[in-house]
Amino acid sequence: MISFISRILDLISPRTCVECRRRLTEGEQVLCASCNLHLPRTHYEDDAYDNEMAQLFWACIPIERAAALFFYQARSEASRMIYALKYGDHPEIGEQLGCLTAEEFQAKGFFQGIDCIVPVPLTKSRERQRGYNQSLEIAKGVSQVCGLPIMKHALKRVKFKDSQTHKNRLARTENVEDAFQLAENAGLVGKHVLLIDDIVTTGATICACGKALQRDGRVHVSVLSLGWAKG
Repeated sequence: MISFISRILDLISPRTCVECRRRLTEGEQVLCASCNLHLPRTHYEDDAYDNEMAQLFWACIPIERAAALFFYQARSEASRMIYALKYGDHPEIGEQLGCLTAEEFQAKGFFQGIDCIVPVPLTKSRERQRGYNQSLEIAKGVSQVCGLPIMKHALKRVKFKDSQTHKNRLARTENVEDAFQLAENAGLVGKHVLLIDDIVTTGATICACGKALQRDGRVHVSVLSLGWAKG
C-alpha cells in the first residue's frame, strides 16, 4: 500500500535529484544513482577517532569521534545542494541527507555509545527568518535511522554577530566566542553527545558548541556533518 501511494504521489509531484534535478526512480532517495556515485565521500567514518576532520578539534576540545559524509568545495555540485538546503527553503534535503549519512555511518559502528543528538542551534531570529534550522533537519534524518533522541533545546545560541561565510579561521573563532550556552537542566551530565552541523570549515562553531557543552567537564562530544571544507 505504501509503495502504491508513493508511486501515485510521484506521478502527481515527481521527486528530483537535489544535485542534477533529474527525476528519481522509485528506489532512489535524494540523489540519483549517478550523483550519489560521484559524491566526493570522505570515508572518515572508517576511522572516526583519527582522521583529518577529527584532528581539527584536538587542540580545541576533547573529541570522541568526528566524520563528514563528503568533501565540500565552493561552486561544486555538492555546494549547490547545501545552498538549496540553507537558503532555498528545502528543509527536506537536510532530513533526507541525514538519513543517507546515518545509513552509511551506522554500518561502520559510528553511533555506538552515543546517547543523544544536539543540533547546532541558530538564534531565534535567524531561525524565524529561515523558517527552520538546517542542522535540526539533518538531525531528524539521522535520528530516524539510528534511533537516538534529539535534544534540540539543550544548547542555545545567545549571540550572533554575522555569518561565518567568507571569514578566515581567526575571524570565525572570534565571531562565535561565547555564542552558545548550555540550557538549564539540559540533562547531559555524563552523556555522550553527537553534535550535528551542515558544514564544518575551520571547526570554530563546533568548538564553541563543544566548550559550552563541556563546561562542567562531564559531557563527551562527537561530531557529524554533511560536508567538510578541507583547508
